[in-house]
Amino acid sequence: MNKYFGFALADSMFNGDVTISRRSLTPGQVKEMARDGVLTPCLNPSHQATIDAMRQRFGIEVEIPETPPRVEVGTSDSVIVMGVRGLPRLTDRHEYTAEEIASASFTFAEYTVTGDM
Repeated sequence: MNKYFGFALADSMFNGDVTISRRSLTPGQVKEMARDGVLTPCLNPSHQATIDAMRQRFGIEVEIPETPPRVEVGTSDSVIVMGVRGLPRLTDRHEYTAEEIASASFTFAEYTVTGDM
């Protein structure tokens, strides 16, 4: 049973036709999973500013792999996804201000493959 952590789902993560369930998570639940070492980060180093914002806002610590792993989600595996709204695109700088982080909304959800169709 693998648990991946990232910022989005991609169709290429799934093999064939599967059934997926979704449940909302609290930042505390995700922080606990990260602390317990059950999450495999599938993050890109280019998202450093967003990862830093997550760390500042929630204290969630995940490693950023040099090269993101190839994710293959099978039955009983899941992907924890952090969604963010309200952070501006960083075009001329490399980090967010404390005010930008405080005003953004963050959501967490777990998508689990419950079986084949």
